Amino acid sequence: MSELDVRIRKATPDDADVLVTLIRELAEYEKLLDEAEPDADRLRAQLHEDAQPRCEALIAETVGEEGEPVGFALFFANYSTFLTRFGIYLEDLFVRPEFRGQGVGFRLLRRVATIAAARGCERMDWAVLNWNTPAIDFYRQIGAEPLDDWTTMRLTGDAIHSLAGKGGDD
Repeated sequence: MSELDVRIRKATPDDADVLVTLIRELAEYEKLLDEAEPDADRLRAQLHEDAQPRCEALIAETVGEEGEPVGFALFFANYSTFLTRFGIYLEDLFVRPEFRGQGVGFRLLRRVATIAAARGCERMDWAVLNWNTPAIDFYRQIGAEPLDDWTTMRLTGDAIHSLAGKGGDD
């Protein structure tokens, strides 16, 4: 397939509803729709320039009057204590299935890398589901390396509140 004519633009709080639609499509693709509870109002607030903490997003849309959204990248700052530098954590990169293989994902990822480089970041990190071999192959082609020696850990909801309520050193 040839490269699709899209523009990549920074998402604004006004894009929250579009992003929520794309997030639901991503969750369906990842077979995690039952876990997805995106909230447009919360996302709108978190996309504001002065939000703390804050997330950022890029939207890929077709060129033309309508500007149909075809994908997005959502990311935020992380920090490396070893490098004492900020990096970028790419939370999600998604391209609607009918637009895959046309350079959209590459262009979104390249734009995130451009932002990282401009900010002096030395790392970009993200996770990919083990079964998503097309994405893994794509990431390897651009030079990304899997960190097989690390295990991702997660604490959620009640477990966070339980740990927070245990008291101890302040």
